Formats: sequence, C-alpha cells, structure tokens
Amino acid sequence: MTTRIVDSADVSPEATVGEDSSIWHLAQVREGAVLGRGCVIGRGAYVGTGVRMGDHCKVQNYALVYEPAELADGVFIGPAAVLTNDTFPRAINPDGSLKDASDWEAVGVTIGQGASIGARAVCVAPVRIGAWATVAAGAVVTRDVPAHALMVGVPARQVGWVGRAGHPLEQTTTPGQWRCPTTGTLYRELDGSLTEENDA
Repeated sequence: MTTRIVDSADVSPEATVGEDSSIWHLAQVREGAVLGRGCVIGRGAYVGTGVRMGDHCKVQNYALVYEPAELADGVFIGPAAVLTNDTFPRAINPDGSLKDASDWEAVGVTIGQGASIGARAVCVAPVRIGAWATVAAGAVVTRDVPAHALMVGVPARQVGWVGRAGHPLEQTTTPGQWRCPTTGTLYRELDGSLTEENDA
C-alpha cells in the first residue's frame, strides 16, 4: 500500500504525510501538519497548521481539527466533529478592528491513544481526552476526560467506562472491577481512574 492523496485534496507541500495514508476529496491539510503512518483524512476534513497526529488515526468527513491539536496513535475523529482552538473567540478587537493572528493565542486539544470522538461532538480547547476514552456523538467536552471514560451530553458528563474495544464495560460482582463484554479483559477502578488489571 502507498500514500494516496486525491486530486481535489489541498495538502500543503510543507505538511508531512506518513506512508500508507489516504487523504480524500476536498480535504485540507495545512502547512506544518504532521500525519503518521496509515492515517485516513475524510472528504472535506480540515487539519490545521502544525497539527500533530500519530499513526493510524482517522479523521472522518467534514471534521475540523484546529491547530495546535495533538492526536496520539489510533485516534478516531467522527464526522463533523470539531476540535476548537480559541478560548475567547471574537472576529474583532474591542476597537472594532478585524482580529488577525497576532491578536489571539491558539490553544489545542490533546487526545490520547485509541480515544474516539463521536460525530458532531465538540472538544473545547484546551481539554485533554484520555487514552481509550469515548466521547459520544453530539457531546460538548469542556473539561478534561479520564482514560477509558464514556462521555455523553451537553456539557459532557461521564456515564461509564469503555475498554480498548470501544464497548461499555460491565461491572463484575467484585467491587471496583469491570469487564469488557467483547474481549473479557478485566479493569480496576480506583480513585476515579481505570486501569487494566494486568497493568496494575
């Protein structure tokens, strides 16, 4: 397999695209962006200046990943999801003049390995999304998300835990212990965080 960039995609010559990646119709990848191996950038998606993306990430159709976002390996960004970068957005300054790049400081969203952001979800920078967490479709994340957390709603709140397979975990009869219904992997909950039992 080789890297595939369709003719209608707009990929800056100053971007770095890893081997075996695919960039589809009307997608834009800005200067200084770094994509790892085997990434997929869907139709109409936007990857901002200097965004850093690990291996095997998927940015689905019309998702917007604004700089300086950082995505670890295996991150999924659903269709039309948005990673913001402006804490106090305004088009103009107090004097009415149009804002330019020197009038504000971009802040980024950081997403850990294997995490998933659902369709039309919004992550408000500078939040951090923990590894293997899942943000449900349409959720709005305004606070940091623990690893393996399942987040829903506006504003997003945690309603459970998810395993590496992405399925909600089931609580076992042992206090603080959770099991993945698809892989059987056991997890341990302690002080608001979750770890695989063999990692403890």
